[in-house]
Amino acid sequence: MNKEEPRPLASLGDGGVEEGSAGVGGVRALVAGAAARLAAAGVASPDYDAAELLAFVTGSTRLHLADPTADQRLRYDELIARRAAREPLQHLTGTAAFRYRELAVGPGVFVPRPETEVMVGWILDRIATVKAPLVVDLCSGSGAIAGAIATERPDSTVHAVELSPEACVWARRNLAGTGATLHEGDIDGCLPEFDGQVDAVISNPPYIPLTAWESVTTEVRDHDPALALWSGDDGLDEIKVVAATGARLLKPGAWFACEHADVQGESAPAVFTATGQFTEVRDQLDLAGRHRFATGRRV
Repeated sequence: MNKEEPRPLASLGDGGVEEGSAGVGGVRALVAGAAARLAAAGVASPDYDAAELLAFVTGSTRLHLADPTADQRLRYDELIARRAAREPLQHLTGTAAFRYRELAVGPGVFVPRPETEVMVGWILDRIATVKAPLVVDLCSGSGAIAGAIATERPDSTVHAVELSPEACVWARRNLAGTGATLHEGDIDGCLPEFDGQVDAVISNPPYIPLTAWESVTTEVRDHDPALALWSGDDGLDEIKVVAATGARLLKPGAWFACEHADVQGESAPAVFTATGQFTEVRDQLDLAGRHRFATGRRV
């Protein structure tokens, strides 16, 4: 990790802004200097993050950035230093956008990714004609999936299951007012009262192989909770539990969707096929064309 200490904005090189400068040019220079600093630290989206953090500090938007006060510039410099040290952007702002909602996130909970939004849309399409669907979100984390489905299908009954007490703190906050019900506990053996009655099971479980440690980005490896990341030597341990639980909960003909790593486009669907309990098992791509989630129907 980059252990660089915060520096005054005036020392940021050509992009730095002296205290007291103002106007569009000053703001652009401020953001450009911060973005250069983030790029040098290996941040994947330096321009976006630099603008987003300034918008956060000044209470403006990325498209209409406000000129910060002296105190706001000091706060901005502090946040840029933390982002350069690869602390996740969402931990700095305390929020993460997911479909049509803004979620509260921070240490102790997995930060939801845009890729997962595609899977949610896929499940919503499958149950579009189901009246008052019963949906279960396994390994719910922040409650992003459960909250999205409950909000976009207000006639649905949604149950979310999450093992981590720390993640449940965030999920309760994010699910408040959505109508979704959170259950703290293991997905293995969960919700037996709904066996054979569920219209859709959806999950973004831990799926990173333990052997892939070095390939995982610093933001994920050092800040997302281990319980939400690692799943045995091949990354399939928890996906197998999702498959078994889904087979138990789903009614005949009902759908499942389960996220996985892009390198598991064959191995993850094979887990569901091997149970003998699903048909039409396929792998689906995300918006970037990468293998992202397995789908199928209960026999």
